[in-house]
Amino acid sequence: MPIHYTSSTQTFHLQSKQVSYIFRVLQNGQLGHLYYGKKLTHREDYSHLHRIEARSNTAAVYEGNLDFSLETIRQEFPSYGTTDFREPAFQVEQPDGSRITQFEFMDYAISAGKPKLEGLPAVYTEKDKEASTLIIRLHDDRLNMDIHLSYTIFEKTGVITRSSSFTNRGSDTVKLSKGMSLSVDMPDYDYEMVHLSGAWARERHVKTRQLEEGIQQIGSTRGISSAQHNPFFALKRPHTTEHTGEVFGFSLVYSGNFKAQVEVDHFGTSRAMIGLNDFDFSWQLQEGETFQTPEAVMVYSSSGMNGLSHAFHDLFSKRLVRGKWRDKERPVLINNWEGTYFNFTEDKIVEMAEQAKECGIELFVLDDGWFGKRDDDTTSLGDWSADERKLPNGVKGLADKVKAAGMDFGLWFEPEMISKESELYKAHPDWLLQAEGRRSSHGRNQFVLDFSRKEVVDHMYNQIADVLKGAPISYIKWDMNRPLTEIMSSGYPAERQQEIAHRYVLGVYDLYERLTSDFPDVLFESCASGGCRFDPGMLYYAPQTWTSDNTDAIERLKIQYGTSFLYPIKTMGAHVSDVPNHQVHRITSLETRARVSFFGNFGYELDITKEKDLSVLKDQVSFYKKHRTVLQEGRFYRLESPFEGDGNVTSWMVVDEHQQQAVAARYQVLEKPNSGLPRFYFKGLLEDVLYQVEGSDESFYGSELMHAGLPLQHKYTWKKQGDYQTTLLVLNAIK
Repeated sequence: MPIHYTSSTQTFHLQSKQVSYIFRVLQNGQLGHLYYGKKLTHREDYSHLHRIEARSNTAAVYEGNLDFSLETIRQEFPSYGTTDFREPAFQVEQPDGSRITQFEFMDYAISAGKPKLEGLPAVYTEKDKEASTLIIRLHDDRLNMDIHLSYTIFEKTGVITRSSSFTNRGSDTVKLSKGMSLSVDMPDYDYEMVHLSGAWARERHVKTRQLEEGIQQIGSTRGISSAQHNPFFALKRPHTTEHTGEVFGFSLVYSGNFKAQVEVDHFGTSRAMIGLNDFDFSWQLQEGETFQTPEAVMVYSSSGMNGLSHAFHDLFSKRLVRGKWRDKERPVLINNWEGTYFNFTEDKIVEMAEQAKECGIELFVLDDGWFGKRDDDTTSLGDWSADERKLPNGVKGLADKVKAAGMDFGLWFEPEMISKESELYKAHPDWLLQAEGRRSSHGRNQFVLDFSRKEVVDHMYNQIADVLKGAPISYIKWDMNRPLTEIMSSGYPAERQQEIAHRYVLGVYDLYERLTSDFPDVLFESCASGGCRFDPGMLYYAPQTWTSDNTDAIERLKIQYGTSFLYPIKTMGAHVSDVPNHQVHRITSLETRARVSFFGNFGYELDITKEKDLSVLKDQVSFYKKHRTVLQEGRFYRLESPFEGDGNVTSWMVVDEHQQQAVAARYQVLEKPNSGLPRFYFKGLLEDVLYQVEGSDESFYGSELMHAGLPLQHKYTWKKQGDYQTTLLVLNAIK
């Protein structure tokens, strides 16, 4: 039984094969946190983990009892204003102006499996025995309001998912001004906080900092999860490495404004929480209404950062990604964007498709510029019908020709945006997010449609559905090229304007849900100026994401390395582009560009008709297809980090499910004179199995490769001289 309840002590113990999570009901009816970490043997009484004591200068809950102060107690879902001075997990504003609440434990329910979250993406189960769910009901009598805390524990892993919901059962309208998805009080602060930060073209760089007293916080107020901070952080012990040691990971399944923070108090307790960003947020709850927070995922690993990543990868790839494409191999594609930008014709696209087919490429994607009068980025967003100057036979005519050439056809959309130079804006100027009487900011010469309004979402659905029904389209790239500004809606009254950012995200999810349900065979790839909305919420609808607009192979080492902390490489779009690179103007070999892109959803983004020797591309595509199963479905190991030391070397590898094949790569940025004799240390192999290096007649035991390492000066792995060089090895078990 993964969830135990002991009535005599009112203690809950969530227990899987790897992790225990324990809390109890306190004497004031609130919930006190006792333990989170490596699995404990179950017992009925954990009172020894609960400590209360009188402290000088602390406020106490009960008159005459100086021992019981929430300031000194680790809590499960804390409130503010009744002796706890740390940041709370929620706050409710009442008609009389009070923010003081008293939610007390009422009852609980345990069920097999995991319920859905209405209107929100979430992890799911396929068999009831995979997981069990605990729902705790807290009630405030004066408010006549309930909080439901949801916990789902997966029986075989270190995964727990959590969320909260708030229901107003009273007759007065209240305002939820803060509602986090989870909060957990850790017993000390001897942790390093690891998170993924950056900007456009340098997304998800790994940042590590030691916890100190005060608040360490990341988040987004951009209306999207953002490139600046990913909705994820981990707490690891200082001695924890990629492969050993204890680490706790927290991720939010959400695509909008979020906040994640750790507060270290004056007693050394660390309060970790993640959820909606309460900046510029409030939500009115009238009688009978419920507000559901997004789902948070907690993962515990005792085998280092790689172990944490493996748990997230398994969960996201099999229990977050849905539909036909979850378990299907992803196609090798070519996208015309960096090859042609807006300047193309139907004949040019067909020529590119025919040459791509010669190389074995399986999918052609037509990017921006096919609709309205779109010759640059100033016009036509919102007018999703073909530009007959470029496509005289429409989308269907082009798609049919691409299909006749032997390839599938994909198309780019940016549904959430509008150009003022468009038919849609002429008809509906009020459909923008905008503040009346104020200047409207733009980004990339475009403005944001008000997806908080159902009529706007309906209109976008009808336009996109008409295109999908009218042509043989098997792939959609859904782009989103700017953050939200002037977040106000003419469709809602003044008192609901702080709801709009969240309602916008719900509108995006609604459109995704309708399109993916009605067109289940289409592979959706999400994009937001590259990787500005690479988050678990998007993966629920689109099983892969364009990792970054930065296609430079050397820059991609850091981007893909950091992204892999949380996301499977099968979710990362990774393309070979032309040189000099269009973002950083670096020149790297075609070999190096491909060997980075192999560790993702492989493709090309260049004008293939300008390539003089297609045989190199044919060989690359052939290699990827041969090893596609292990690359897309295997276990990914990070070996050498570009964020440690001088960052000159990155290495990683993928091992198949049965540990019979591995593909490994090592990347050197700059050549160093008279350097040492490096070795390549593998992971994830079977110790007593012989592995042959593909293309050679030599074999080595897994134990040798993992513990002694393979010298890079070995005759089959000779390290080439020069900058931007790579070593790529394939190992096959000898049966």
